[in-house]
Amino acid sequence: MPACSLACMTTIGSLSRAELGARMAREGIVLQTGCFSVHLRSSVPALADGIALMYRDFPVHAADAFSDFQIEIVRPATLRRWYRPQVNMLFDGHALFQPLPLAQAFPMFEWGLNWCVANRAHRYLMIHAAVLERGGRAVILPAPPGSGKSTLCAALAHRGWRLLSDELTLVRPDDGLIVPVPRPISLKNASITVMQQYLDQPVFSPPVADTMKGTVAHLRTPTDAVTRGAECARPGWIVFPRYEAGAASTLETLERAHTHMEMAKNAFNYSLLGARGFDMLADLVSHVRSYRYTYSALDDAMAVFDELAAQP
Repeated sequence: MPACSLACMTTIGSLSRAELGARMAREGIVLQTGCFSVHLRSSVPALADGIALMYRDFPVHAADAFSDFQIEIVRPATLRRWYRPQVNMLFDGHALFQPLPLAQAFPMFEWGLNWCVANRAHRYLMIHAAVLERGGRAVILPAPPGSGKSTLCAALAHRGWRLLSDELTLVRPDDGLIVPVPRPISLKNASITVMQQYLDQPVFSPPVADTMKGTVAHLRTPTDAVTRGAECARPGWIVFPRYEAGAASTLETLERAHTHMEMAKNAFNYSLLGARGFDMLADLVSHVRSYRYTYSALDDAMAVFDELAAQP
């Protein structure tokens, strides 16, 4: 999608809530999220509310436009429609997951779209990691659940770094650049309160309790990340973050061999790509500086990442 086309596109925010809901329920919408487009159809009001709030700045195409993925969020035509109501996600017309409570319609869409990318976009090397850009260079933040990766990503995205993704780092095979997939940042449990207090007037989706991940909420994508959603970035750093209560801010340099092994553990399709995946990851690791970063205070972390960005 050419970057110059964004200015003349219809955005979610240009549609009234009533028009958005009617289009989603009738023929669906094609939502542009960085390099991917998704045809979304649903008559669930809570989902339309979430799309209106979280995707305000995102381009939306006519329902007959090309889309990479076809998703429907529907209520089952059973007694569950009235008793403990649920929603199902259909991908290309097929249900792939167990139904969830109706209140989880928006998180289900977000999780489902992550699944679509992770299971279908094998033209890229896909790494489970947040990724942000500053000065044309990207920092990749791979980390297991509970490491503070999403909290750190949310803070950086509102402190001078451009969000490329909070979940999926996509490496393009022909030139090794990182392809943006900006979407709302998923936060859970204590991280929600932390970011509500840390950021200046953040826009969150309503928290949803009792999900498989606990209480979850999504933070709206900064407008700049959306409007620059077609601008790729050159990898600059790989930082393995780890939140540890009371810990000092510590940045430790990592050897390339160790970085390669740890990155391979976080790659969705490293084995699937075979020798090509090995070569792509080896090339990525050889062109970046790699660190392990332990932190407890976000202000300390912002200072450390500012110093990284200042490196020549």
